[in-house]
Amino acid sequence: MKKANVAINKDLCKKCAICVHFCPKEVFTIDQDGYPLISRLDKCTGCRLCFLRCPDFALEVETELDD
Repeated sequence: MKKANVAINKDLCKKCAICVHFCPKEVFTIDQDGYPLISRLDKCTGCRLCFLRCPDFALEVETELDD
């Protein structure tokens, strides 16, 4: 099984929420300032849809195989 880590660069993020809407596992929510917040990382499959859809390259997704 894959283990994933997601990072959001708030300096690049324009708060469009595309990552929130395209995530099939609903890993993201929106924080009080309008930025995406990684609230369910344990559900992330590492599919990278958030990364591929982000128009500002504000996301990084790293995956590794679980032991």
